[in-house]
Amino acid sequence: MLSIMSIAENLHSIENGLQGTAARLVAVTKTHPPEVLREAYDAGARVFGENKVQEMVAKWEVLPKDIEWHLIGHLQSNKVKYIAPFVSLIHSVDSLKLLKEIDRQAEKAGRVIDCLLQVYIAMEETKFGLSMEEAEELLLSDELASLEHIRIVGLMGMASNTDSEEQVRAEFRSLKQFFDRMKVSLPVRANCQLYELSMGMSGDYPLAVAEGSTLIRVGSAIFGAR
Repeated sequence: MLSIMSIAENLHSIENGLQGTAARLVAVTKTHPPEVLREAYDAGARVFGENKVQEMVAKWEVLPKDIEWHLIGHLQSNKVKYIAPFVSLIHSVDSLKLLKEIDRQAEKAGRVIDCLLQVYIAMEETKFGLSMEEAEELLLSDELASLEHIRIVGLMGMASNTDSEEQVRAEFRSLKQFFDRMKVSLPVRANCQLYELSMGMSGDYPLAVAEGSTLIRVGSAIFGAR
């Protein structure tokens, strides 16, 4: 485990590098215990990203309530109810079915939950997500327009796990171009206003920032390898 000084230094180094850009940092805290998250919190981090619902709920219960919790991993419909009372942003919406369940649970919790559509941009079979055609169809659908307790605020994508910077940059650029096109072509709706673009992780976030990311999801570059 890194020392508190190292976590603070890593956080500040990344955040300093983001100055003058559109990007904000989501500190990815999956598998790290609450005391490590507390070190990051004490160093100024307020946006934490978790992959698993159970882990996020357990940490939310014991950590300060001004933390913005982002669910960044694949989300199953039957788990939505556990995070609906407090989650700030769900990055990984990959179906209308899931969106409807988030809407249903948000209504029960008396909230409107912000969501990103996860778009498949990688040249790999292992990633979840909608194709750009599917995402566009969902964004333009009457069914989306009828949901009152969710708000689509942007898109998320994961680039291929490759050493080719050229390929990664091209994948990020393709998502940014799609994002820009959707922003201007979508009808004006209260529950769909695109302004967040979640791209980039520890290994590739500088490329993502250069291509227009507004949220980078960084774990090991802050906390060290798990």
